Amino acid sequence: MTATRAALLGVFAACLLTAIDARPSIAETYRPWCVQYSGRGIGTTCTFTSYAQCMMTAGPGTGGYCVQNPWYLSYGPDGSGGRDRRR
Repeated sequence: MTATRAALLGVFAACLLTAIDARPSIAETYRPWCVQYSGRGIGTTCTFTSYAQCMMTAGPGTGGYCVQNPWYLSYGPDGSGGRDRRR
């Protein structure tokens, strides 16, 4: 009976540890292009890697236009701002 409890406890612990996502966090990756919407729904979406991709989303009738992401211009693609980052 004690061996069964120990085995069940081991299985439970393994399931619990498997369910926890223990990956280290990473810095935000900034994308170089944003769509800014004007009109009723004012907002910005900065998830585009190319100007062409941005323009496909900000097409005619959406009230959107493409601009360069100011965060990308300031901090670069890895968010380091040109500083050396220790790993």
